[in-house]
Amino acid sequence: MNGARAVLEALEREGVDIVFGYPGGAIMPLYDALFEHPVRHVLCRHEAAAAFAASGYARTSGRVGVCCATSGPGATNLVTALLDAMMDSVPVVAITGQVRSELMGTDGFQEADVCAITQAITKRNFLVADASQIAATLAEAFAVARSGRPGPVLVDIPNDVLKAKLDDALAVAPATPPTRRAAAKPRPAEDAVREAVALIRSARRPVAIIGGGIRAGGLERYRAFVGMLGIPHAATIMALGAAAPNDPAFLGMLGMHGLKAANKAVQRADLLIALGMRFDDRVTGKPDRFAREATVIHADIDATEFNKIISANVALHGDLPETLAALTTELQHGHVPRFDDWAMEARLLGGPLPSDRVGEHILSATDALDRFYDAIQPDAIITTDVGQHQMWAAQRARPQNPRKFATSAGLGAMGFGFPAAIGAAFAHPGTAVYAVVGDGGFQMCLPELATLRRYDVPVKIVLIDNRNLGMVRQWQELFFSERYSATNLADNPDFAAIARAYGITAFSLSDPADAARVFAEFVATPGPALLHCACHPTENVWPMIPAGMTVDDLMEART
Repeated sequence: MNGARAVLEALEREGVDIVFGYPGGAIMPLYDALFEHPVRHVLCRHEAAAAFAASGYARTSGRVGVCCATSGPGATNLVTALLDAMMDSVPVVAITGQVRSELMGTDGFQEADVCAITQAITKRNFLVADASQIAATLAEAFAVARSGRPGPVLVDIPNDVLKAKLDDALAVAPATPPTRRAAAKPRPAEDAVREAVALIRSARRPVAIIGGGIRAGGLERYRAFVGMLGIPHAATIMALGAAAPNDPAFLGMLGMHGLKAANKAVQRADLLIALGMRFDDRVTGKPDRFAREATVIHADIDATEFNKIISANVALHGDLPETLAALTTELQHGHVPRFDDWAMEARLLGGPLPSDRVGEHILSATDALDRFYDAIQPDAIITTDVGQHQMWAAQRARPQNPRKFATSAGLGAMGFGFPAAIGAAFAHPGTAVYAVVGDGGFQMCLPELATLRRYDVPVKIVLIDNRNLGMVRQWQELFFSERYSATNLADNPDFAAIARAYGITAFSLSDPADAARVFAEFVATPGPALLHCACHPTENVWPMIPAGMTVDDLMEART
């Protein structure tokens, strides 16, 4: 038994079935051990894609995603995806090889102090100095990744430690359960729950906002809570799918490109019930003008989020399922108010999604995505990249639960969508998985078409190609006097031809009259496929609340 085999034994004990990665010198002993081990390795074509795939696996399954890379540039290529996982509270464990212990600190070939580099972007990181500590360290790493507010953890292992021989008992014996694993999840204080319920009972225009914390559990409790009250409720982009299908009180996504009803209802509310969300700037705009008339109940598992951006009148520090259960129980001990009339009024604050008028013979991205949602299976998983297509897809998304829609929300990392879909497909064999990507972000991870083909991963890619870095171009149009600097992508390649060169079935769509037919054929195609949608180059995302502003400054499509 050596250190590398001990790593794999530890992964097996944690229930890991898939590792996404890319080999290199320092981590070669681990790859040698993988050669005949049942833990499956998926070779991606870039380390960032491997980490995004691990994130897609974790976001859509709730299990810890695992990736690995070699030292130096391999490890540093994980950084963006680890920060993405940190900001969106995604449990990922990254295992990196390191140069031999004797070379550390000498600027050896492919050496990088990855623990120092990732200190601010992981929940915790570890440098394993002794092979006998591998089992305990990995047990702790998985416990930290899962516990409390989930997030990424990095484990760095020098090459000589991976090669080191050790007693089989040290490698395979279950590690002593770490204290973090045994720690009880926080429960909201009883007096805070009673105070929150008193505010709910006295409210006239309450609105509930559900955030990404719902991904950690409590979906049915949330649906029961808002259903019991008949309360209008909105979701952050991380929580799309939290509302029960066809719930008439659900107002949609809120925020910069959220639906008008959701944003206006929040601005008119006299009580906000914020559940598992962190009030980031894309939701609040200018904090001192956000929901000025509202008292705030804020529930979160991470106490550092309280009063960080929006002051809370009542803070409920606890695990979201337990918090929802406590609120429901306390409500049932007395009068349970209903807010159906206010919910109906809130719905009327909105209207149909506005869109630019781009001409009846030119394919618009919004029409293409409407046809896409009409064509796909109800239980499909959708991942998106970052940009205009992300917002259009989110505005229209009605997933069955929050794990059916995965996007890079807090970091907004271009290149996320396609490899995340690969990870989701490995997590959910037999479930349809679609990656909605833009022409800019797709070219950051285009070589993962080779991963798709090698493993015959049945991911289908909807490529919204407007020959621009669309979101940046939109801001340049609206806020920079139409000075279009470095956003024109008119020299895009023939994406369908590239997909075919990788052995992927490809479709092309440019005429809106063909959209329904082509999408039907695309969805019905077995295995991986790409649909290239050549869309109007200057279509904008509406509505829009400019950065740092509020719903009072909401912009809509120009007619």
